[in-house]
Amino acid sequence: MKISVSLMFVLLMLMVASACAPNAAVVPTPTLESSSPTPLPTMPATPEPTVELTEPQVTETAVSETGNGEQNQTVIYKIVPGESRVTYEVGETFINQNNRFAVAVGVTTEVRGEVYANLSNPPESSIGVIEVDISQFKSDSSRRDGVIRNQWLESARYPIARFEPLRVEGLPQAYSEATPYAFRVIGNLTVKDVTREVAFDITAQLSGDTLTGTATTTLLMSDFGVGPISILGVLNTEDEVKLTFDFIARP
Repeated sequence: MKISVSLMFVLLMLMVASACAPNAAVVPTPTLESSSPTPLPTMPATPEPTVELTEPQVTETAVSETGNGEQNQTVIYKIVPGESRVTYEVGETFINQNNRFAVAVGVTTEVRGEVYANLSNPPESSIGVIEVDISQFKSDSSRRDGVIRNQWLESARYPIARFEPLRVEGLPQAYSEATPYAFRVIGNLTVKDVTREVAFDITAQLSGDTLTGTATTTLLMSDFGVGPISILGVLNTEDEVKLTFDFIARP
């Protein structure tokens, strides 16, 4: 059988077209989803350095010693009641005993106060207020004590005598253990409701932790409105009275 040239040309064209046709499988078109982007991992933050504010450390200054053995701080010595005492001495004449003269002595141990001793610089030392319970004065005569307490000194009404130092004179420039030093303290003494400036002469020394000393002064009772004392037909006292303060003080 003979096939015409035109028919063969048509068949050839169909074969070429079949070979060039696309596959029947359909590739789906990708769609865009509206989702949030995945966050990138974050590195942990480096902590900033912190500065702690602390209160300044306050320490008590201990008692230390210099090369000369001197302590370099002020020490407060408290006067010890019971171990310290204040004494008055006043002359009296007994009219009913042929004008016999005697010295009346009264004592109280109720005394309080403080001494501020700067052991490395003694001139910087000072003395606080001293208070004495004069209602507790006792002598060898309860009759005398009663008259003084209720009539003359009126210590039943004004029991506390108060000495307020104003200045200290004559303190040493240096301190040595167990060495007595003499100096003077000037201040205001209040008895009853009267205040007068008086001066005490003092000798004191420090041995270990115990400060001991004696302070003396002489004053007129009339300056404070308490004398001289006169009991008609019995006795008369002098106007001048001596006060002695023997003290023991410890830190």
